[in-house]
Amino acid sequence: MNLNPKSKRYKIKKNAIAKELEEWEQKLNNISIDPAKIFVENQVDLEGPPQDFEFITDYKEGEGISIPQDPMIGCECTDCYDTRKQCCPSGCGTDFAYYKNKRVRVQKGTPIYECNKRCKCGPECSNRVVQNGCRYRLCIFRTANGRGWGVKTLDKIKKGNFVVEYVGEVITAEEAERRGQVYDAEGMTYLFDLDYNDDDCPFTVDAGYYGNVSHFINHSCDPNLEVFAVWINTLDPRLPRISLFAKKDIQKGEELTFDYMMTGSFISLFV
Repeated sequence: MNLNPKSKRYKIKKNAIAKELEEWEQKLNNISIDPAKIFVENQVDLEGPPQDFEFITDYKEGEGISIPQDPMIGCECTDCYDTRKQCCPSGCGTDFAYYKNKRVRVQKGTPIYECNKRCKCGPECSNRVVQNGCRYRLCIFRTANGRGWGVKTLDKIKKGNFVVEYVGEVITAEEAERRGQVYDAEGMTYLFDLDYNDDDCPFTVDAGYYGNVSHFINHSCDPNLEVFAVWINTLDPRLPRISLFAKKDIQKGEELTFDYMMTGSFISLFV
């Protein structure tokens, strides 16, 4: 809508949009299960809350998809960091992914197996990170450079800390191919292939209409976030949880970005 910022109509519309965004912010926080609050901000234009978008906190099962949530194994540890060589990652043939302060210590591309609901350890365990949610105040904001919505952090984030999951509707590869053609025509990019195993990629995450804060994170060739595949209560190798960690120290007020292309990575974004 092209209105003169000095006009009375503009001010009325701006106030109405501000009220809509405030209500949307409250709705997001009522749904969210993360410890930190979500904020919404538009100081740029008259764009209100996005239409046809539903905020969710976990994968949504698409048609014909069933996501198991009952792991067959769990550790007996009381202090998983001290006994990390006998903990869940070891049983799954990989390294313990975190330092004691819960920052990621393994290289990108390394599978991460967190403790699950069958494990004896508590929520403060060093190997329970992604499942405990986002601990940083994130703000969905209207960018001033024409990129639409973006996400910035209102807190300083140290390198290696978990930031947010990329969630959406889990669909089949065939359905992803069909939607990809539609999205390409509309200039949308929300399809995330779960191709940890190069030879087997039956599932894709579609965050176009169902998602969380990560839906609004923009692309960068020099991002401050990187992607890891994480398994918790679902141990199916084809269904990792897409988790974004700080690639470098991120300053308060800085926009969050990740590389949509991720060449050489185990997960390819966007069909």
